[in-house]
Amino acid sequence: MTDPAETTPVALSTLQTPCLILDETRMNRNIARLTERLATAGVGFRPHLKTPKSIDVARRVMPRPTGPATVSTLREAEQFFDHGVRDITYAVGIAPDKLARVQKLRADGANITIVIDNIDQARAIAALSDPTNPIPVLIEIDCDGHRSGVKPDDAALLCAIADILVPNSHLAGVLTHAGESYSAKSIADLEAAAEQERVAAVLAATILRGAGHACEVVSVGSSPTAHFAKSYDGVTEVRAGVFVFFDLFQAGINVCRIDDIALSVLTTVIGHQREKGWIIVDAGWMAMSRDRGTAGQAVDQGYGIACTLDGTPMDDLIMVGANQEHGILAIRPGADARLPDLAVGSKLRILPNHACATAAQHGAYHVCRSGEDFTHTTWSRFAGW
Repeated sequence: MTDPAETTPVALSTLQTPCLILDETRMNRNIARLTERLATAGVGFRPHLKTPKSIDVARRVMPRPTGPATVSTLREAEQFFDHGVRDITYAVGIAPDKLARVQKLRADGANITIVIDNIDQARAIAALSDPTNPIPVLIEIDCDGHRSGVKPDDAALLCAIADILVPNSHLAGVLTHAGESYSAKSIADLEAAAEQERVAAVLAATILRGAGHACEVVSVGSSPTAHFAKSYDGVTEVRAGVFVFFDLFQAGINVCRIDDIALSVLTTVIGHQREKGWIIVDAGWMAMSRDRGTAGQAVDQGYGIACTLDGTPMDDLIMVGANQEHGILAIRPGADARLPDLAVGSKLRILPNHACATAAQHGAYHVCRSGEDFTHTTWSRFAGW
């Protein structure tokens, strides 16, 4: 898809650095890969918009301009609602003092659903929800011991939460997230995590239905499991987010390839420490984030892989260190590659470990296409909670 408001091409070499570069070709390919897979399987798709935080990206990944969509902050819900998105799931456990914002969105016309996993949340919702416009609620299920949620076989707690919600709010169903899929070491691990996620959500829904609750929604999702699930039996929708851009962490668990990564940070060479084998650039952890998620994988990518202006990775040149505004590039430890002779003022692109964390450091995407060293438009992004 081409942006209707394309601007005059701008050479990457002329941009102020550090800044965020988005390869639209790769992004569109990533979106097509997952949406086609889910369409073939006949399961609904509710993309997670927490990574892009941009209406321009959202419109390319959502099934329709009105959604459905998943968000991780109420700021995201409000921003996307202001741009016409109506069907929204806020997929973080609700804090009672945020319910007023939820009610405001619903009163304004948003069909926003919230997530809970305990009785205290349920009581707060039941006390504050307007029975003439009941807040839809999903019970979060802990499918793998990763973080939050009710155990899928804890019938007593599931039904207690559901019963408290009646009649002022509406139990819409269950939601789970296979967070431990990010620890997968093989394709078999990814497939097993996806099946464990599916089974947990379907079991919890079955228990609730047996107790008289309709439980229409059975929502699962993570980028790793969305790409490797063998069955969606009993599932009504899939959520995934980072797949739009991908990153080095996802490549490290075999969910994508390096050349699928659509996000990079443009940086400028500002100095050398030749005796140390270092190239110094102006993108530090403020531009890249401090995420070192690949350090626990088979290949440690430091703070990111260095690429040429057109996005081609350079032989074993990675960001080995990062201060607030300084990045240190060096040859990967143990590699035989030679340090390139890059003049001060040269510009490079750095592929990130974690697209969500890196994008969060920036206010806009400078959009290019694969193999190009110039941008054709700029898309804004927002932040906050």
